[in-house]
Amino acid sequence: MSAGIGSAPLFACTKCNSRHPFEELSQGQQLCKDCRQAHPVVKCLYCRAEFQQENKSTICKKCAQSVKAYGTPTICEFCNLIAAFIGSKCQRCTNLERKYGPPSTCDQCKLRCAFDRKDDSKKKVDGKLLCWLCTLAYKRALQKAKKRKHADHGHVSSHTSSHHNSHHKDKSKHHRSSAGHHHHHHHNSSSKKAKVEKSTANGSASSSELADITSTDQMIAMTQLREEVASLKKQIEQKDKLLLEKEKKITELKAGQWETEKEMRNKIQNMQKNHQEAVESLQTKNRDLQKQISQLSSKKPKAPTAASAAT
Repeated sequence: MSAGIGSAPLFACTKCNSRHPFEELSQGQQLCKDCRQAHPVVKCLYCRAEFQQENKSTICKKCAQSVKAYGTPTICEFCNLIAAFIGSKCQRCTNLERKYGPPSTCDQCKLRCAFDRKDDSKKKVDGKLLCWLCTLAYKRALQKAKKRKHADHGHVSSHTSSHHNSHHKDKSKHHRSSAGHHHHHHHNSSSKKAKVEKSTANGSASSSELADITSTDQMIAMTQLREEVASLKKQIEQKDKLLLEKEKKITELKAGQWETEKEMRNKIQNMQKNHQEAVESLQTKNRDLQKQISQLSSKKPKAPTAASAAT
């Protein structure tokens, strides 16, 4: 830290070590505007924790180490985040369950992922029992509402002071005639200002809270859809594998059937050929025997008659 005579103290950025007023540095890591733009704060794709993005990675360092050690995580059975590297629960829910017991239903997202800490933590979230994600969304909404309230308050105050100064000049000219009117007008403007601030704060809080909660619900829905898509892809791959195996079996059966039919055709042809040869051989033998019979019958001597025997 360095300070000059008659000047505001300057503080060093934790990233580039450049000197800036304390108001220009971020609250958490004390970063300057240039470093915040170069390394924005983003949410981890798996555990949804905020971290300083350095190398355009979408997951924090802790989850990156877990991915290397245990592989891609699955959905946590409590908070529905894709952050369960070991077992069916993420590390955050595992630690909270070990410390505070089984989870209860969150008053906002209606998931069974809120842990009752039984302390004054509920007072910070308007007495509600919220899970970790909904608690962050609620706190961000309150912080945005406070910033907008201060901005609107400064704008309304400057407008009221300028209006009061102009009215004060008129009052010096017409003091007696406008005294009661000025008091009544100032009272109305103050009441209107309070109503405007109250409505602005409530509207900002509700809209910001709704936007954060909506984004959380959308992230949970996207996570579930991603998991369903991955599960369906696995089922499709398994079915494709089964279909390929069945087609392979069908091809093998068709090939075996074709070979069997070929063998049967060849066998039948050989049997028909052998039968034809056997028939022809028998017919040839039969003709030869008939010739021999006819020759023998022609060579046989005739028997003497009765008349020749009497002489």
